[in-house]
Amino acid sequence: MEALPCAGPACIKWIDSRNFRRKCNNSTSRLSTFKLCHHRFANSSEALPLFRSSIPGNAYFPLVAAAASPFDLSPPPIDHDFLDTVAVAGAIVSDNGVIETFQNDDEALVASENGVVVVDLSHWGRIRVSGEDRIQFLHNQSTANFECLREGQGCDTVFVTPTSRTIDIAHAWIMKNAIILLVSPVTCIGIKEMLAKYIFFNDKVEIEDISSGTHLFVLVGPRSDKVLENLGVGDLVEQPYGAHRHFSVNGMPITVGVGNVISEEGYLMMMSPAAAGFVWKTLIGLGVVPMGSNAWERLRIYHGRPEPGKELTNEFNVLEAGLWNSISLNKGCYKGQETISRLITYDGVKQNLHGIILSGPAEPGSPIMVDGKKVGKLTSYAVGRTESEHVGLGYIKRRAASKGDKVIIGDAIVGTLVDVPYLARQSMPLKNQNRSSRAMRKFGQVNPWDIISISSKRWMPKGHTSIALRSQDPTSTNVSPLKMTVAHNFFTGERMLTEHLIGAEDWLAGA
Repeated sequence: MEALPCAGPACIKWIDSRNFRRKCNNSTSRLSTFKLCHHRFANSSEALPLFRSSIPGNAYFPLVAAAASPFDLSPPPIDHDFLDTVAVAGAIVSDNGVIETFQNDDEALVASENGVVVVDLSHWGRIRVSGEDRIQFLHNQSTANFECLREGQGCDTVFVTPTSRTIDIAHAWIMKNAIILLVSPVTCIGIKEMLAKYIFFNDKVEIEDISSGTHLFVLVGPRSDKVLENLGVGDLVEQPYGAHRHFSVNGMPITVGVGNVISEEGYLMMMSPAAAGFVWKTLIGLGVVPMGSNAWERLRIYHGRPEPGKELTNEFNVLEAGLWNSISLNKGCYKGQETISRLITYDGVKQNLHGIILSGPAEPGSPIMVDGKKVGKLTSYAVGRTESEHVGLGYIKRRAASKGDKVIIGDAIVGTLVDVPYLARQSMPLKNQNRSSRAMRKFGQVNPWDIISISSKRWMPKGHTSIALRSQDPTSTNVSPLKMTVAHNFFTGERMLTEHLIGAEDWLAGA
């Protein structure tokens, strides 16, 4: 079979090449199993500079931006030898294709704090949701507000049961003609089947599992920005969490996004498996330290990122897991919305997820005790950043213990409750946010204080509204003594806040 012509270095085509080669720019390169599809980039090889890597052979790493129509990644399954490549480099690979360790776990954990590591998360699930109704569909099926997002943006969202029990946290990329959902490996099949079950006759929605046809890397660590700049894609640095761009590597598609599942500092890279080996070698050539799944699990617990089957189960709801950043209280009805609203309105959250520093090893599922009484359960445990450090996650009753308190895990292991980065970033929304959205827009934020609650007691004859403010200074735990009682019905919030805003500003000025 004759070779197919190439429209230029930025042209991307998927070709069945088991038995033939593709000729491009007078050079012949062996490809893995491709087949023709519609993905292509703008013919603009000058969009980004060519990076010469420091790997043997001085190979080039061309990242070409997609200037015209960003592609929607849905390649077919591709035979590739990436796992063979890393195995030769010393990786231990499980029978189901997960890289367990590079036999450098402690070194990799140190690098995640003061350098940069790369982790292969290709065993995680990638679900492609397409069709004209995809935005509204996911808007109704999960907790995030998809209708406010635009192409090139992203967010975290939570899939919950009708009673708001947690299924999984999904990271979503909004593309031109599809939404890509990154989910945990244990929930991918179940979420795909669940979403398919809710597609009704007239819904223009298609669900596709593209996990086997794509590869996924994550960059973690403070030097991640420098790595992207060296690759010529530094325009993503300083972009908001979830932002993503499409590029090509040696004529093969790759999407790079801000955030890395457990942290907002880092990046996701989704690509064709045929490009995976080359991208990996290039990253290692830049001094990026490889990390396996064993060290990744230790890092997950240290950061406090909940995981399905452990912190995310039918036993705990989404508010107990503390996933506030993934929840919209301003959008319309969605699965689990009524339960979430009741929990917020009536302060119904009974327990919270905490990070725990332990005095020794402990078994997940062990009871957590305070004063001889069971107040919670340990859900995850791992050795920390060093072999002498022990970390865990667990649910504890709200009024039983808080940050800094000592607890007993199991029979004799002492634990200290601590803040963990992932949960510490979660920002609790205002109480009764749905009812007070107009008042919120009117009042806004008044430096150096933020509103932390607007509550109303409609049972009072003329209504009563209380507004509490909190210092924006991260070192301060002060809550202002400001309480404003208003002799108007709460639903006339515009007038109420107009009358009392001046007094509030005067008080804040002297605070």
